[in-house]
Amino acid sequence: MNDYYSQEGHGPFEIIDVGALDLEDGGRLPRCTLAVATHGRLNPARDNAILVPTWYSGTSKIMEQVYIGPGHALDPERYFIVVVNQIGNGLSLSPSNAPAPLAGPDFPRVRIGDDVRAQHRLLTEHFGIDRLALVVGGSMGAQQTFEWSVRYPEMVERAAPIAGTARNTEHDFQYAESLVEAVVSDPAFRDGHYGSAGAVAEGLARHARLWTVMGWSTDFFRADRHRTLGFESMDDFVSRFMNAYFAPMDPNNLLAMAWKWQRGDVSRHTGGDLAAALGRIRARCFVMPISHDMFFPPADCAVEQALIPGSELRPLSSIDGHLALFGTDPEMIAELDRNLRDLLALPARA
Repeated sequence: MNDYYSQEGHGPFEIIDVGALDLEDGGRLPRCTLAVATHGRLNPARDNAILVPTWYSGTSKIMEQVYIGPGHALDPERYFIVVVNQIGNGLSLSPSNAPAPLAGPDFPRVRIGDDVRAQHRLLTEHFGIDRLALVVGGSMGAQQTFEWSVRYPEMVERAAPIAGTARNTEHDFQYAESLVEAVVSDPAFRDGHYGSAGAVAEGLARHARLWTVMGWSTDFFRADRHRTLGFESMDDFVSRFMNAYFAPMDPNNLLAMAWKWQRGDVSRHTGGDLAAALGRIRARCFVMPISHDMFFPPADCAVEQALIPGSELRPLSSIDGHLALFGTDPEMIAELDRNLRDLLALPARA
């Protein structure tokens, strides 16, 4: 167990057992437990539910802090907002908290589709929800949003994938591979049989530096944005922000999520035909890349958006790049809220 993944740091959340889950790549989770945070109340018609899946390394806490609350489009006074921590993130069933024989490096391969099937079971069987007013998520949350929209088109009324793609690109695959190598190349990693996350400090620090280089944009560095965020120097920013963020995390958890991220691909439903897969989407869909994102640039997102019937491309402007998802740019968050309000105001398709 890793004390970083606690109610004190990431709660409140509820652990909900959705039962045994057979995995797409083989293997089985005998008890698939999901860490779930809810905001607001489900109305009598059960038509005000919003699903928010989490991204790589993120938990439901950052969604609550940045995206949910009075003044935001995701307003608990109007909507029942369900934030589900993805499998492998340390709160839901993960390498760091799984019982033997699933613990640590023996945790089975989990795909985006496995997360979505588990979430579907949670929503339909635990909450009694059969339609979603909106699915919205960033990065790996966007991958799950696309998967939801393709796999369960009759259930998703509106979709807002932010800073993510429906099929991971080769460029992004190779970047994630460098993150993996940064961790596993640490001699203390010991093929995943390390004593504690702290033992893999050098690998996690290399991992954090790679995120520094690609997570922010070149314009972020040119504008000295780290100073605006309260850091005296770039070394200070890397040490107290980037490294401090990743250092307490469990390496096997990060690797489980990275493997899943690399293989996100809705075209698996249609024999590799991306156009056919995205053509299944019935949701009102706003695709929202971030202007300076170096993982999922707007051009990549635009290619996919053109394949989604009736969708709109709504780029978000921020020189903070992909990690503007952390809420570092209030103007971008305000722009996102405006887009989500516009989307929620649209009638669901017949």
